[in-house]
Formats: sequence, C-alpha cells, structure tokens
Amino acid sequence: MPHVWPLHLRDGALLLRPLRRRDRREYLALRLRNQEWLAPWDATDPLRGAQRPSFPVLVRWNDRQSRLLLGLHLAIEWDGQLAGQISLGPIQQGAQSTATLGYWVDRDHAGQGIAPLACALLIDHAFAELGLHRVDAAIRPENAASRRVVEKLHLREEGLHRRFIHVDGQWRDHLLFALTAEEVPAHLLDDTGRGVVRRLRLEHRIPPPRGRVATS
Repeated sequence: MPHVWPLHLRDGALLLRPLRRRDRREYLALRLRNQEWLAPWDATDPLRGAQRPSFPVLVRWNDRQSRLLLGLHLAIEWDGQLAGQISLGPIQQGAQSTATLGYWVDRDHAGQGIAPLACALLIDHAFAELGLHRVDAAIRPENAASRRVVEKLHLREEGLHRRFIHVDGQWRDHLLFALTAEEVPAHLLDDTGRGVVRRLRLEHRIPPPRGRVATS
C-alpha cells in the first residue's frame, strides 16, 4: 500500500504517532526527567557533543524525514501519555530494502512491555505496509534491557561492530541484530500480513487488545 503520513499505529493502550507542536511541554519534561537514564545510550554528534535541536526543529525534521519516507520518527504514547520515541531509519529502498530500528522508553514505564510491543508494531508495518525486507538494530553490549527487547522479537545477533556509533561522547562498540521478513513464520501472519506482534503476544502471554490493530 502507498506510504501514509501522518502515520498512526495503535494496539490497545499503545499508540505510535508523530510528535506535534503541542507536545512541547510534555516532551521536554519527559526528556528532562529521563536525562540521566538515557545519557549512556543517547547518540551524540562528535562535532557538537550532546547538544540537541530545539523542539520545533525536531518536529519539522521528523515530519520531513517521515513524509519523504527517508525514515519514520514517532512518539510512543501509552494510555494517553507520552512514554518515549521510536524510529525506523534511515530507510534504504531498492536492492537493500532495509531500515534501522531505534527506541527509548520513559524510565517510569520501563519493564511494562511497552518497548517490545512498540518495536513489534513498527516492524510489522515495515514488512507488511512498506514492503521492506530487513530491519536491524545496533545496541551497545552493556545495554541489557535493550538487548532483551530485540531478543523477544527474535532479531538475530550478527556480530560486534567496533566503534560503530558516537554515544555519550565517545565512539562505542555495538552489537548488530537483524530480522528479515522471511523469518516471521507464515502461519503467524494475519490477513494484513502482520506476524511480529502476534508472535510476541503468543510467546509472552500478552492478552490481545480490545478491537483490531489500527493503522492510519
């Protein structure tokens, strides 16, 4: 199906949607509250350090990247409150047909299964709606919580990349994990071609949401 933007992916209490200008106060408070929690894992610019763009610039950049399908950048909303962010990008189409997954979740919401469900929902969208072949994720070896997320979704570990991404002020080693569309068992695919969320629910006994997963 053609790429739709703005994009909304819903599964029960979970909603993935674009950041909006009216999110400014809530988003900045969320980042401030999680500053120490996220610092060891946040990518940094080797030329500008940890300096982050202003919120209006961030919203405009996210919107442009997502509208042009250079990447998808979405807020994670849980039960009506901002709880983190998730991204898929850069998106490489054509012969590679791949994208890189990134995510973070509010410390107060950690351990509630929000990150695996958000990742599963976006991976299903990448495979079923965008027609991508592969999704990968680069994770610092020390980040046990993030590794558990991708392991729950059956992303394979593909090896260690030395000094791969500039994080927390230094070039850091990262483990690469990946999943291809063919690795999602065909018997788990629903009538829309989604299967990653369904496998997650079955294996971890997560009750289904009320109603169907919604996409717009």
